Amino acid sequence: MGRRRKKKIYHDIEITGIADKGKAVGRTAEGEVIFVKGVVPGDVVDILRTKKRSKYVEGRAIEIKSYSKERVEPFCEHFNYCGGCDWQQMTYETQLQHKEDLVKNAILRLGKTEPQAFLPIAACADTTFYRNKMEYSFSCKRWLSPEELNDESISNKEDVLGFHPKGAFDKIIDIKKCWLQPDPSNEIRLESKRLAIEQGLTFFDAYLNEGFMRNMIIRLASTGELMLIYAFYSNEQEQIKTFLDAIIERFPQITSLFYVVNPKKNDFLLDLDFELYHGKDHIIEQLGNTKFKIGPKSFFQTNSKQAKVLYDQVIAFAGLDGTQNVYDLYTGVGSIALYVSAFAKHVVGIEEIPAAIADAKINMAMNQIENCTFYAGDVKDVLTDSFAQEHGAPDLVITDPPRAGMHPDVVEMFLKLAAPRIVYVSCNPATQARDIQMLSEKYDLIKVQAVDMFPNTHHVESIALLELKS
Repeated sequence: MGRRRKKKIYHDIEITGIADKGKAVGRTAEGEVIFVKGVVPGDVVDILRTKKRSKYVEGRAIEIKSYSKERVEPFCEHFNYCGGCDWQQMTYETQLQHKEDLVKNAILRLGKTEPQAFLPIAACADTTFYRNKMEYSFSCKRWLSPEELNDESISNKEDVLGFHPKGAFDKIIDIKKCWLQPDPSNEIRLESKRLAIEQGLTFFDAYLNEGFMRNMIIRLASTGELMLIYAFYSNEQEQIKTFLDAIIERFPQITSLFYVVNPKKNDFLLDLDFELYHGKDHIIEQLGNTKFKIGPKSFFQTNSKQAKVLYDQVIAFAGLDGTQNVYDLYTGVGSIALYVSAFAKHVVGIEEIPAAIADAKINMAMNQIENCTFYAGDVKDVLTDSFAQEHGAPDLVITDPPRAGMHPDVVEMFLKLAAPRIVYVSCNPATQARDIQMLSEKYDLIKVQAVDMFPNTHHVESIALLELKS
């Protein structure tokens, strides 16, 4: 029988910065880089080693010896375990500085490119209650804190509604109050749980794959329109009707109420049929003068107010005067394309998901916009020489790819198209920096700006303006 390895503890480690994915970073007495979550630059902590790699160590803070001046008390009672808002323990000013630094370091160190200017980060006016969409899970097993686990008198057998903690697919943190979505979101979640228990409905067991109540989604538009979606494990019409009728009676302001039956082992819903039970089949979101029809499967920026800030900055970077031919790549539901269309001659949008393009066309008609054309397909397959010949050479390319960034074939096509300007929007500064480095063969990086879309988290958006070299 092997000898158990003694747990290594590093004492009095000063946290000096923030690294990838929001982890704090310091150095051990031996000079090893150590990553740890839940602490703040300026903290001095004792750290239990959890992983050792050749170039770094990962650990868990077990005691804070002295506190950083940048540390504040988290406002959410679930902060220590939920993990959704992982930077609540930092002042907002500190969060902004670190997000700005993350973007700068990605561009300078990973992309090995220096812009003519780094603009100050665009802060978010609302640091709480800023999300327009929230997703919750029902469970018959409550996640227990480490303290509760050590108390044999406490059982995890409890009907709860909330979030999965990291690494616990079959348990749920029972959320009392979430600070991410405005009223009546918390009231709806708590009442949904109460009604389900009152009606004797079983809550889902992800391990056994059984139980009636599975998930709920709340979409609350800036227009005030409200969409609720409930996922049930089985198509028990009497139970579904009784529950949904009670929800409608309790919340008569509901604009749109859907349900979906999901007997699968996973919670993915987009491959299933959504049944409209009450109200309209959509809600309306609005950014500036542009309206968007949001259905149960629609993707849309989850921070509506800050999305307008982001899109306004795209327009500012683009320098549009109404004469430009614009390509908008990874257009989604056409949100950026439609928003900038008033300032362009024509906009062509490409998106891989056909349902999103269907939404884009509906939104175009609803806004009486006539200078946009949308195509469904993978950008690397649709954006070809023949496509450019058909639609004309672009004066501007706007690109907002997923976290993985752009396919090398797309970057190569950018170099062939040689559009005078590129505005690159990204939710991952690392892959944005990689792509910008590849584009530097023909493009100068003019300016970069971080945009904070998700306060109290490590996530950050970045906008970059590139111009064709003369």
